[in-house]
Amino acid sequence: QVQLVESGGGLVQAGESLRLSCAASGSIRSINAMHWYRQAPGKQRGWVATITSGGYTNYADSVKGRFTISRDNAKNTVYLQMNSLKPEDTAVYFCNADVSEGTTSYSNSYWGQGTQVTVSS
Repeated sequence: QVQLVESGGGLVQAGESLRLSCAASGSIRSINAMHWYRQAPGKQRGWVATITSGGYTNYADSVKGRFTISRDNAKNTVYLQMNSLKPEDTAVYFCNADVSEGTTSYSNSYWGQGTQVTVSS
């Protein structure tokens, strides 16, 4: 079993910054990629950013230039540095990881429980 725990959410004013973290633990052989998603009330869950095991990163257009995804492989942790936050960034942010466990040849997808980010104007 693998657990993902997000932290770092909170309430900030527009223009301020937050750094989210997501730590994976459990029966991890390797993590192929980690992702951030977010879901605002009444909205579909949307993809925010991805970082692969090779260090490739990509971002949704809505956050490009403001958010930075990074990783610490030794800690099985992914971060999301969020700068210049806008009220429309308000959402529950979820971490997702593609994890190879034990001796399996496939990857399982795991989700964290989410952390609330609220940006006031």
